[in-house]
Amino acid sequence: MRIESVDIFYLRMPEVLDIGDGSQDATLVRVSGGGHVGWGQCEASPLASIAAWVCPLSHSACKPVSASVLGRALDSVEDIVRIGDEVRANSLDLLQAEHMLSGVDIALWDLLGRAKGEPVWRLLGYRQAHPKLPYASVLFGDTPQETLEKAKRSRAAGFRAGKFGWGPYGKGSAAADRDQVMAAREGLGPDGVLLVDAGTIWNEDVARASERVAALREARTTWLEEPFHTGALGAYGELAKRCAPVKLAGGEGSHNFHMAQHLIDHGGIGYVQIDTGRIGGITPAKRVADYAHAKGVTYVNHTFTSQLSLCASLQPYVGIAGDEICEYPTESKAVSARLTKERLLPGADGLIRVPDTPGLGMTPDPAVIREFLVDAEIRVAGKTLYRTPSI
Repeated sequence: MRIESVDIFYLRMPEVLDIGDGSQDATLVRVSGGGHVGWGQCEASPLASIAAWVCPLSHSACKPVSASVLGRALDSVEDIVRIGDEVRANSLDLLQAEHMLSGVDIALWDLLGRAKGEPVWRLLGYRQAHPKLPYASVLFGDTPQETLEKAKRSRAAGFRAGKFGWGPYGKGSAAADRDQVMAAREGLGPDGVLLVDAGTIWNEDVARASERVAALREARTTWLEEPFHTGALGAYGELAKRCAPVKLAGGEGSHNFHMAQHLIDHGGIGYVQIDTGRIGGITPAKRVADYAHAKGVTYVNHTFTSQLSLCASLQPYVGIAGDEICEYPTESKAVSARLTKERLLPGADGLIRVPDTPGLGMTPDPAVIREFLVDAEIRVAGKTLYRTPSI
């Protein structure tokens, strides 16, 4: 079959807040071919991603992403790999290309799985899809009391693990951060898995990050996530030596396989977190999962948006039994929380399982798309390059 059409939908909450919450808008991708439809989602600014899809040619290594996708054959996994390689070659100097490719790649896997009647994880070569332990992913409260209440709610909802991030953490004193972490520990209970996300707050300041290590140990924190910018490999490596037994986690900022590879090889991380909506899709994410497994680093998904993104993010490592933990968004805004008809809910054992149905097994709800759809148009020299598609 051929890729006949690709439609990109810009969805957005009526009000977008200046907080660390990427669930407030969505770049939704629909790919059609051979009588089948596949869906994907980018974790990126919708309008910037759409521009990468339609922008005019600048030169031979700066072409619109669409030039490497539309009309291409899609009959095998190898075709998806080839399309991704072509995008990276033809859009080398278009820095938003990997973000746009992410949604397209996910949709191609979904489309191919639906056409072949196979779940994506089986197309990836896995014989079994292992259940994962979800951790409730929330923001730190403005006060330790708010954090305590969030942790209690997460535990009451059945989550045995919880991650707290962003908010005020890292912006004030080490003592204030200790209060936040200890509140999270108290709310989760003594046996809960506690994870902390610093949201790159210290840039590459190892000394400031080190001031928090004692409290993280005291609270029996499993990992400290993203203390620095993804590319600050030296800072990661130095802090990793100082914070044992707490491990470092990072990688959500990786926009290609090599960024994640460098973080594993030189950053001293114990957990590599990959967002399929940023790294270029399921294809490079699976490559990272394989590489991390060989290096003894635990692979974890990064997902703070929709159930479609959650399901896509689990596919690259769902066949790895030892990598048990997964991020599970619990505070998503309505545009993300309600996006799909299906939901991946924890079972009676507290674990989540991906569908055993063709493709990703997730279907965006047309009514929700219409409710949050942004009417947008991109025109250049009097020519319309993009207009909001119909749903």
